[in-house]
Amino acid sequence: MGFLKYYKEEVEVIKSRDPAMKKNIEAILYPSFWAIYNYRKAHRLFLKGKIFRARKISQKTARKTGIEIHPAAQIGKGLFIDHGHGVVIGETSIIGDNVTLYQGVTLGGTGKEQGKRHPTIGNNVMIGAGAKVLGSFTIGDNSKVAAGSVVLEEVPPNCTVVGVPGIVVKQDDEMVPYFDLDQVHIPHPVQSELKRLNSEIEDLKKKLSENK
Repeated sequence: MGFLKYYKEEVEVIKSRDPAMKKNIEAILYPSFWAIYNYRKAHRLFLKGKIFRARKISQKTARKTGIEIHPAAQIGKGLFIDHGHGVVIGETSIIGDNVTLYQGVTLGGTGKEQGKRHPTIGNNVMIGAGAKVLGSFTIGDNSKVAAGSVVLEEVPPNCTVVGVPGIVVKQDDEMVPYFDLDQVHIPHPVQSELKRLNSEIEDLKKKLSENK
């Protein structure tokens, strides 16, 4: 892909997901812009067997942007890495289209697997700041991973994952909106259960008081 075509595509991607962007030229100031551009170059070299050159580009880019993407990773269209520092995308990671990653996200392995050892991320997925997705499994399409979560197992499509380790919270089987990037208003299953138990305890106390 030529630079101009890439630039035009990235402008639209960034504008659609970051309200801080006011002018198109600002796209070149985003670490994500250069990290993905250089990844595309490195990936082409990797596929041609020019592994050292590919790794050299990826490591130089990591030092400049804070975003480390292995050139063997497979990444679809429309990836946006917001802020970016500390993002790591492992060698056998597969990322679908229109994925958003925030700073500190790791798509890594557990150190135990051979072969495919990094996650597969479906289309239209958002992974919040500091989240870790570790292992060879799939995060389904249209899902969200809350900031700070640690995901260690398969996530079905249209789900939200919260906590350490990550717990899946279905949202009434409704698809998570494509560009819903809200990282704050996410249900927490443990808090919800504690509230339910607390409500039951209060009801029991009331009944006991009435029977005295």
